Amino acid sequence: MRRATVAPHRPVLLVIAHGSRDPRHATTVHALARRVRSLRPGLRVETAFLDFNAPSVPDTLNRLAAEGIRDVVALPLLLTRAFHAKADIPSVLREAPASLRIRRAPVLGPSPLLLSALEQRLYEAGLDPADKSSTGVVLASAGSSDPEAIAVIADIAREWRHTGWCAVRPAFASASLPRTEDAVRALRDVPGVRRVAVAPYVLAPGFLPDRIARGAAEADVLADVLGPAPAVARLLVRRYDEAYAPDTCPVAPLARIPALA
Repeated sequence: MRRATVAPHRPVLLVIAHGSRDPRHATTVHALARRVRSLRPGLRVETAFLDFNAPSVPDTLNRLAAEGIRDVVALPLLLTRAFHAKADIPSVLREAPASLRIRRAPVLGPSPLLLSALEQRLYEAGLDPADKSSTGVVLASAGSSDPEAIAVIADIAREWRHTGWCAVRPAFASASLPRTEDAVRALRDVPGVRRVAVAPYVLAPGFLPDRIARGAAEADVLADVLGPAPAVARLLVRRYDEAYAPDTCPVAPLARIPALA
């Protein structure tokens, strides 16, 4: 008689967002979490914030431990490996209850799925795929003082340019240059550029995304933030799967797991 197969236990997905005083930020994070749940029915998805919003990461981890949860995949809702990914999140996870086995997923970027989400937002803002060869795009990120993060944004802009856009230039809302408005003006002088679009490479509204929007005043097209775009939700599921697979060995305590690049 064949023995029934028992479905493997899957860890809780804990999405860790930065947080913001702007209420639109948390609303967008929760909308993205709902879309992830729709893609992976049965997967428990929790959201927590590093600052400003509730629930905090420690409060959420303590609650999960009190419920008897043992396995968690902590997924940073971040686009680059800057300070929050390298310092803040590892620090807060090290303080988790000892009963939790936590696997830390990679940050979201870079990924072709993010480029797909950026293009979707541009098309929603009024562009058409036929416009690519005559459009210059500003890839506008929040900015960082971390050289690795800045280099990644520049690499993404170069990669995106090869998908058919006339030109793509990076810009930053803080810490680094150029600013969005300067990149918009520079693209006006690029041969073949007939229109300029600004694509915010940010996940949720807030202070810096608003600065990007102000810097796009002279652009022809301003896309929305990435938010709960379908491709972003698919990327969260992919990062979860990369951090945990049912046929791998049991997840070790966090202190023994190196950060995933």
